[in-house]
Amino acid sequence: MDTARTDAPLSLRERKKLRTRQALVDTALQLFTERGFDHVTLDELCEAVEVSKRTFFRTFTSKEDVATAPLHDLWTVFLDELDGARPDGGPLSELLRDALLAALGRMPGEEWAHRVLLSRRLAARNPSMDAHGLAFCDRTGRAALDVVVRRFDLGGAAHDPDLLRAHLAVDLLVAAWHRGLEAWTAEPGTPGRAGLAAAFRRACAALPESLTLTAGPKPD
Repeated sequence: MDTARTDAPLSLRERKKLRTRQALVDTALQLFTERGFDHVTLDELCEAVEVSKRTFFRTFTSKEDVATAPLHDLWTVFLDELDGARPDGGPLSELLRDALLAALGRMPGEEWAHRVLLSRRLAARNPSMDAHGLAFCDRTGRAALDVVVRRFDLGGAAHDPDLLRAHLAVDLLVAAWHRGLEAWTAEPGTPGRAGLAAAFRRACAALPESLTLTAGPKPD
């Protein structure tokens, strides 16, 4: 993943670690797609990349972790974007949306989008992958709220209603992202990163009307 803000060159050791990490992600997604997530052992994955299990566990915690890494990378960069954001007094929801779009723009092109597509299609067939991704999103949402509370003026102490609103704003961002990602994944062929950004924007735009959507009885 090439998402660093700095132009400082990486050391040889850091470059090797990144290459190994990417090889594990790419090989895992390929093998899981070809043979099925449950039919590829961790030993087989490590053998295919020619690394030890000790090396694997220095970077990932499980097969689920390596298979969902492309989206984890996005949310890690989102937290970085959010921490560096400069609020101008506008809606928090827009600041959160823009931070996630900025993070999306920092992802390494169509190669990353293809990895996300493979990962999401695998997760749709593997409950353990889906559960792992949801748990990561929950932790990231809490981390995002911590950044918001620490960096932005929400108008009062910890019991202030604005804190509840901020928490809901983060929750709505995550919900919009999931709906956009779901629509994007269902598109035919190999949709790209721009299409994912567009799907997320559409989901965000639908949020206000979703809150005022009325429900009445269906006619007999």
